[in-house]
Amino acid sequence: MSSNKTVETDASVENFINAVDNEQKRKDAWDLIGLMKKITGSEPKMWGNSLVGFGQYHYKYESGREGDFFITGFSPRKAALTVYIMPGFDRYEKMMVKLGPHKTGKSCLYLRNLNVIDRNVLEEIIKDSVDVMRDRYECS
Repeated sequence: MSSNKTVETDASVENFINAVDNEQKRKDAWDLIGLMKKITGSEPKMWGNSLVGFGQYHYKYESGREGDFFITGFSPRKAALTVYIMPGFDRYEKMMVKLGPHKTGKSCLYLRNLNVIDRNVLEEIIKDSVDVMRDRYECS
């Protein structure tokens, strides 16, 4: 059985964020750190070499595969800030309309920058997604 390739590391979140080339993305990353710390009560940790995660949950699939991953997090990627909303977006349809310009993947929310979205809506989505994860899984 394969293990999760993306695991928590001891790398410095501060060094990672400070190395982001784009000044706006770097500022947005620090803003997201503040927001996610407030919501989760957890300190940011590096997961792999490019993900900043908060909290942790343990999953186990019917196949027997299991592992740990962060409850919420983000990555300041070149094309967009990627915010991880682990339960997906089905429950947030009405909020997504109010959020502002964005794209989504299965659990990924892609934002060009935080200045053009409704931060209160973003906070609501992240907070609810964290609550959902804590209800569904054993979290730390």
